[in-house]
Amino acid sequence: MDSFIGIRFKKETAKRFQEFSRSHFKSHTEALETMLDFFFYNEISPKEKLGPTGRTIEAKLLKRINAVIAIMRDVEKTQTKPTAAMIQSLFEIEEPKKKPLIVEKKYAEEQPKVRFQEKQNLHNEH
Repeated sequence: MDSFIGIRFKKETAKRFQEFSRSHFKSHTEALETMLDFFFYNEISPKEKLGPTGRTIEAKLLKRINAVIAIMRDVEKTQTKPTAAMIQSLFEIEEPKKKPLIVEKKYAEEQPKVRFQEKQNLHNEH
């Protein structure tokens, strides 16, 4: 059987530790051992501040991600789309517009306008 030793704590601290220990561990001994192992293994002091919490890091990351998205949208709007449109227009083949030939009047053949024309019947009926 393991032997126990009594350690004196302030009443408030002892109650806080007991509540924490009950919610996370099977015994107070296991809770204290795990805490001591944590500080020893990670080579940190319990008095050190570990830096920003997970929530603050997440908030900063979300801000940076939103900034990157804004930059990408701006690049797409101002650079990518216009460049793609210019390249697309280079590869599109347009047929040259047919301009009427410029011919001198004396050489141009004038076709007489027909005022009346016989009706053509498609079914050959009279």
